[in-house]
Amino acid sequence: MDNLIILIFILTYISFVIVPSKRLYVSVGSALLLTFLCLVGFQKSPLYGIDINVLSIIIGTLLISNLIVESGIAEYIAEKIITKTKNIKWTILVLCITTGLISMFLENVATLIIVSPIALEISKKLNINPTKIIFSLAISSNLQGTATLIGDPPSLLLAAATGMNFLDFFFYKGKPSIFFAVELGAISSFIVLYFIFRKEKQNDFKTLSTSKVKSWIPFYILCFKIFSLIVVSILTSHNKEGVFLTFAGIICLICGIFALLVKKFVLKTTISEGLKKLDWETILFLIGIFILVESIEISGTIEKFCDFLLKTIGTNKFIIYTVFVFSAVLISGFVDNVPFFLTMIPVAKIISSELGISLELLLFGLLIGTTLGGNITPTGASANIVGWGIVKKEGYNPSFIDFVKIGLPFTIAAVLPTYLFIWFVWK
Repeated sequence: MDNLIILIFILTYISFVIVPSKRLYVSVGSALLLTFLCLVGFQKSPLYGIDINVLSIIIGTLLISNLIVESGIAEYIAEKIITKTKNIKWTILVLCITTGLISMFLENVATLIIVSPIALEISKKLNINPTKIIFSLAISSNLQGTATLIGDPPSLLLAAATGMNFLDFFFYKGKPSIFFAVELGAISSFIVLYFIFRKEKQNDFKTLSTSKVKSWIPFYILCFKIFSLIVVSILTSHNKEGVFLTFAGIICLICGIFALLVKKFVLKTTISEGLKKLDWETILFLIGIFILVESIEISGTIEKFCDFLLKTIGTNKFIIYTVFVFSAVLISGFVDNVPFFLTMIPVAKIISSELGISLELLLFGLLIGTTLGGNITPTGASANIVGWGIVKKEGYNPSFIDFVKIGLPFTIAAVLPTYLFIWFVWK
């Protein structure tokens, strides 16, 4: 039974590559089939893998994002960024940097949903394809989200496993910590983005019109949401990761509901219209991915890989560290990083104890590998999936390879310096 589940999982991801336009049907169909197989073969339901908190964060933020677009704020900011930058190349790069900075204090998907309307407005005003821009924003948010405790769920898991607090991500036990490793990778990967957009030099800014903002209330809602998430993240930094996500989901849903009320009473549109504008395809696709990953967990595939790892990597510290990092990079390109990171934490603790290797070295390496490895493919991270959905909703049909052309070189440039930094500081 477990081999059949693995086969379906692999075929599903192959289908994502071959027929990306049918990804929703493939994801939901495979999820239903795997649910049946897990119930028959293991008496466990992969439906428990559906992360309601993450979905709540996405839905609530989508509602706020749509309100920001309708109020004219996104268009206003887009015009300001365009007119303040030299040309479209620097407009895009500045937007990527801004996205990364926001992502340090806000969940990656939420950051992308908030920033993407600005990118779409820029693309429309300059008549360019937004695909590469949206994909670049997604991977930028994934990278910088790792830099702080509150930026990404795996960072929270690391804090729970080690007892690290918010400031420990900057300096831990008297040594430079995760933040500096990530920023080193950010500088390196920025060069890749510069190379990707180096030919974008058009500058037709004189034709831009001055947009008027209908209401600034959406901006205040957004600021309140960000502030609330930061406060809750800090207050729950020593608790389990689920505590923060539960509060985050509730906060985002409340703000999303308030956004619907603003649409109705301030912008004079109906609540049903606001709900119809949600990207339901991406939401359903994410649900399917949650079930796929949980099915692999139930089948014991990840645990089997860990056992194989322990038997084959030997006792050389550098080799063990290298295998930890790059196996995490490879697997996270196709499997959600949270279950993999959770599974590898006890493995890292056992190896650290038995072989006398720094636990920080292994866990920091795993964190970098799992979070940055997801940037290789459009299905490796939730932000990538949402970004793909945003592009499709705009009428474009990007391929799997279109994403890999950006994500793979970006990932290599980001991982290598962070990998070396962590080794030399924490070995």
